[in-house]
Amino acid sequence: MSTTIPDTGSNTTKESAATKPNKGGLEGIVAAATALSKVEGTVGRLIYHGYNIHAICRTTSFEEVAHLLWFGHLPNVQELSDLKAHLAEARTLPPQVAQLLRLLPATTEPMDALRTAVSAWGALTIEGKATIEQAIAVTARFPVFLAAFHRFRTGQEPLEARPELGYAANYLYLLTGQEPKTEHVRALDAYLVLLADHGMNASTFTARVVASTESDIVSAVVAALGALKGPLHGGAPSKVLDMLNAIGTVENTEPWLRNALAHGDRLMGFGHRVYKTEDPRAEELRAMARIADPTGFVLARHVEERAIALLEAEKPGRRLYTNVEFYSAVLLASVGLPGDLFTPTFAASRVVGWTAHILEQTKNNRLIRPEADYTGPMDLPFVPLNER
Repeated sequence: MSTTIPDTGSNTTKESAATKPNKGGLEGIVAAATALSKVEGTVGRLIYHGYNIHAICRTTSFEEVAHLLWFGHLPNVQELSDLKAHLAEARTLPPQVAQLLRLLPATTEPMDALRTAVSAWGALTIEGKATIEQAIAVTARFPVFLAAFHRFRTGQEPLEARPELGYAANYLYLLTGQEPKTEHVRALDAYLVLLADHGMNASTFTARVVASTESDIVSAVVAALGALKGPLHGGAPSKVLDMLNAIGTVENTEPWLRNALAHGDRLMGFGHRVYKTEDPRAEELRAMARIADPTGFVLARHVEERAIALLEAEKPGRRLYTNVEFYSAVLLASVGLPGDLFTPTFAASRVVGWTAHILEQTKNNRLIRPEADYTGPMDLPFVPLNER
């Protein structure tokens, strides 16, 4: 894996940047080269290191995809067994981190608790240049820290991970203490696969910027967590569930949606910065949600169909389709997760992508240092303080 950051001192880069209009948000600007994933927004395609997501999401485990992103190829039987063993060995809850999570108020947002736990664990453990061993170690602990906080806030003690269970199954077990249902594990595993990486999204870019300063892997991951928390990135799936609960019935769908649009409210789970057609992840999650919760799926599917039709009528040409958040909410609710665990569960998947990008960045690093268009005044006359 290698990364090439464009040389901002070269004539080619300056001329290329100068020909592109500044839309803000770095839209249209190439900030890095990556072999990890490719998002093709106009045709609705997502590629993981050469594999179309549709080809692998239903038959490939999260651990296999982690291996693909970390090592550059899908594992054979022995490689997969070794990776699972390394992940299982790393699923520990250090007593200092447990004590910290215990002290957090029960009202703490789980994303804040996760960020705090990861940062504390890194301070105790991580030093030096990012390594694959560190990537495995931090990834393995995301579900452990999340589940521990969830149990503390509900008056329960954390559980020890079970080495015979995989990543998705362990997470469900650590949350509930019950043997997870096969259909729930399958649904959550597919979700984790679909969310593992997604091009140069905001949190991944954040992780790469931090990594480019030669900071440690945990600092880069914690920065990415902060970016993912925002409602314009990963912080909105629970709001989809709030919308579906507010609509309540198939009969109430049309009037509720029309009223929301009339008041200028955003319909949660529709539209995407990159995709101008259906998000391929949403297509797969729809199929999984139908299996995981057939009853809840009926309302969700009706809301989706009516929302797309109304958005096209209200905003013609905008091409606002279902995004990954819509059916993520439906699926995660169907496996028993509370709404405030949706975004941190997203993080428990995307940490694989973050760490893969961090490793790729550090392998062939150049400090990411873009320029800005200065819009302030120039050459103001200075007036001493006693004369102002």
